[in-house]
Amino acid sequence: MVGIVLVSHSAALAVAAAALARGIAGEQVPLAAAGGTDDGGLGTSFDRVEAAVGAVDQGDGVLLIPDLGSSVLTARLLEAPGRVVLADVPFVEGAVAAAVTSGAGAPLEEVLAAAEEARAFRKT
Repeated sequence: MVGIVLVSHSAALAVAAAALARGIAGEQVPLAAAGGTDDGGLGTSFDRVEAAVGAVDQGDGVLLIPDLGSSVLTARLLEAPGRVVLADVPFVEGAVAAAVTSGAGAPLEEVLAAAEEARAFRKT
């Protein structure tokens, strides 16, 4: 299955979004939260994101979903074409769509496409 890493400035936000995605997609989806700095503050830690990528990588690729700003820049440092891909998607909606699609056994390209479709989800 495709692994998913939620990269946020807030550890609590990343953990909560991961819990929501797991609750909808199932516990089998390789999903990790990488939020906050190494000292527990707000920010993004390259080491946390890198460790999360390693933890969820099952050989089918990893999708990075950052929230904003420096989390995007940090995620870009870990991109590896065809293996570790950055998704420019809404954080929560993209995470859920990606997790459901990964859980269905789709390849990396389809998981990315599902997350990107979340940009057009309407709430009315």
